[in-house]
Amino acid sequence: MRNQYDAIILGGGAAGLFCAGQAGQRGRDVLVLERAAAVGKKILISGGGRCNFTNIGAGPANYISANPHFAKSALSRYTARDFLDLVEKYGIAWHEKTLGQLFCDGSAKQIVQMLLDECATGPGAVDIRCDENVESVAREGEVFSVTTRSGTFTSSSLVIATGGPSIPKMGASDFAYGLARQFGLKVVEPRPALVPLTLGGEDVLFRELSGVSAEVEASAGKTTFREAALLTHRGLSGPAILQVSSYWKPGDRVKIRFLPDAAPGWLLEEKRTRPSLTLRSVLRERLPHRLADVLAERLAVEGDLGNVPNNALHEAEEKLVAWPFNPNGTEGFAKAEVTVGGIDTRELSSKTMEARKVPGLYAIGEAVDVTGWLGGYNFQWAWASAHACAQSL
Repeated sequence: MRNQYDAIILGGGAAGLFCAGQAGQRGRDVLVLERAAAVGKKILISGGGRCNFTNIGAGPANYISANPHFAKSALSRYTARDFLDLVEKYGIAWHEKTLGQLFCDGSAKQIVQMLLDECATGPGAVDIRCDENVESVAREGEVFSVTTRSGTFTSSSLVIATGGPSIPKMGASDFAYGLARQFGLKVVEPRPALVPLTLGGEDVLFRELSGVSAEVEASAGKTTFREAALLTHRGLSGPAILQVSSYWKPGDRVKIRFLPDAAPGWLLEEKRTRPSLTLRSVLRERLPHRLADVLAERLAVEGDLGNVPNNALHEAEEKLVAWPFNPNGTEGFAKAEVTVGGIDTRELSSKTMEARKVPGLYAIGEAVDVTGWLGGYNFQWAWASAHACAQSL
């Protein structure tokens, strides 16, 4: 059994597999160690099984990091168009769903197979081993040694591509952070991102609307997203909420604009043109009935609009524009799609993803403190960071 390689990559997810394929095509002999029974498990469940493999508009502004400039280099040198060219080269049919999100027409299995085919094209050899739990990692001089139950493997280059702790049922863990700290690298405290928010207190009434959704504008701090929000038995979810959850911190409010297309003064206009209607009936024309009923009850505007004072309608309109929710938490890493935080970007070269003070050690993908929006952005970071790393291996 071979034990010495040009590079060892820990993690057989999107970033790890893509990096291995790119390095193999540069003539490097690469070992990929994956602790799960198969590679690419997160890829397979993404996008409802069709893999939202990139976003055509991906750019630095779509990412969260303690250093917002870090991702610029990698993203500019390997773009969404570059990955799309690869997808098309393999004849994988795709479609744009919404907001630049690109999905396979068929199955996410096609993306995993494409990555495996890329690993097999050489001229370097890529050895992929699954069911390999890393027992220890050491460095002597310029050589890294990785020990698993199968033996000890050595290389001058070691790539951390094990992701973050989101979705632990898929085998995710905080392994990357412990390994980084072992080599003296700092870690930005991780927290769940793209995750449903939970409600309590006075907001608990909205949990009774479980299953109701509506297009809204959701805001956390200065960041706003317009997409669907979904009320659940625990709180708030749906694309708009998942997006703002990455920016939300405990104690912060989330504000919801329930009628994002309504022009200022629309309730006064309804009073002028249809004075015999009630607020409840007007809201029912624009929102799911159960949601409209709860909002009307909370706004406490009684009677026909024609008999309601203008200032009361103005206050109701203002509340609908910025309805405050006070989440008491999130559903945690178990339901989080990704992680905010990770290996501190100040420790890494933005050009090569190599650790500044540990030559030969690299970190890519979700293990790094770079987190994308919902909609294919995190996959694009996986491809771009992996590509940057592979050019240096």
